[in-house]
Amino acid sequence: MYDNKFLPNLSKNLLEILEDNEFYDVTIEVGNDPYVKIFRAHMVILYYRSPYLRRILSTINVNRNNNDGILAHVKLPNILPEIFQLILRYIYGGRLSLEEYDTSDIIEILIASSELNLQELITHLQSFLIENRKDWLEQNFNLIYKTSFKNDSFLKLQNFCTELMFKAPKNIFNSIDFTSLSEKGLLSLIQHDNFQMDVIQVWDHVLKWGIAQNPELPSDPLNYSKDDFNILKNTLQHFIPFIKFFNLTPKEYLNKVYPYKKVIPKDLRENLFKYFIDKSNNNPEPKIVVKENSLKNIDSKIITDQHAELISEWIDRLEITDMITNSYEFKLILRGSRDGFSSHKFHKICDGKSHTVSIIKVKDSNEILGGYNPIFWSSTGRYSSTKDSFIFSFKNKENIEDYILSRIKDEVLATFNSSNYDPSFHGLVLIGNNCYDQSFCRNNSSYERPIRKTEYIFSVEEYEIFQIMIK
Repeated sequence: MYDNKFLPNLSKNLLEILEDNEFYDVTIEVGNDPYVKIFRAHMVILYYRSPYLRRILSTINVNRNNNDGILAHVKLPNILPEIFQLILRYIYGGRLSLEEYDTSDIIEILIASSELNLQELITHLQSFLIENRKDWLEQNFNLIYKTSFKNDSFLKLQNFCTELMFKAPKNIFNSIDFTSLSEKGLLSLIQHDNFQMDVIQVWDHVLKWGIAQNPELPSDPLNYSKDDFNILKNTLQHFIPFIKFFNLTPKEYLNKVYPYKKVIPKDLRENLFKYFIDKSNNNPEPKIVVKENSLKNIDSKIITDQHAELISEWIDRLEITDMITNSYEFKLILRGSRDGFSSHKFHKICDGKSHTVSIIKVKDSNEILGGYNPIFWSSTGRYSSTKDSFIFSFKNKENIEDYILSRIKDEVLATFNSSNYDPSFHGLVLIGNNCYDQSFCRNNSSYERPIRKTEYIFSVEEYEIFQIMIK
């Protein structure tokens, strides 16, 4: 076992090197005129402590100083000198005492750490803010929201903002700068399983947001050209699948949605029109039948169109005799044999994506396993709650009637979001980089029943992730 008692002295000595004016071989020009400061540093330390500076120093031209020593010069105009001084002490000595700094300064340190690609510091700063400055974050929500969703590295702050928005979504929607929300942020709000707001209000605000992103559009949809509708359609295309149009009243549909009908995909538009015409005539609510073969030619090496059709029924909670209301597209976003089986690759591709189906082929058998996650994946190290997830299994590819479906019963433990795991349900777990031979199913899980007869570890031959979209 290593003894850490020597680390404080090592940190102290490295900080002494930073403060020494001898032996430096890098100068760093930080800030913009007139607030510019030159720092002296050592290439070997910067090279190994910051991936960003490593790239810069690997390509930079070096000049000779007056003493014929090699001197590299780096410019960092986007960072304030006083902030960089704090970060430089962290780079050398691994020290950063945050308690004495204002929260706004800590946020500046976080932004600068992201530019310098200091992942360890990025994670620490986010945790510190959430654990110690929560009240400030809530009072300055708009600033934190904009900061976090501009940077994919700030996932912890993004999740904090998303959870905060669920507490009072109307406050967010009614805020002056609502339309400045990012697409990713607004999507994360409306697609979350716990989000509660009337469908017509969701549509009104999504529409308002989309129009604000295109200020050149006419104020009245009656004056829209074909190109205008296409512009708005492209802006809103990722939101449409998450708006429950069938829950609107005929009057709401006629007054609020129908004028913008051309932004809705054709099949869905036709189904909505038929549905509300029948409903307005006081007929029993019909099942909307989509075109046959709506899932034709699914891009999968594991399942067939028939499997996808059955999974669609499970998503809609339909009985086998019911007709499908929604026409789903199974969009392949990850395939193990193509993209890799590592947990890093899974989270890089799937974090932030919701409504996903994971399909797994068990090695040396005909067995197929899978799970549906209606909310987004992340790397937070926490469980996520949803009442609509499920896991399932098929004994073989040929007989889709020989299946086990298991819906969530303890919804707070529906999925587990760990950077060390691939898709992980509390009953079906792929162990990240070792999913080849360390994956398993639990029988005492949070789902209704086990989907395998054994809890023995199995190996993964292939796995695929699909994102489910309404056509």
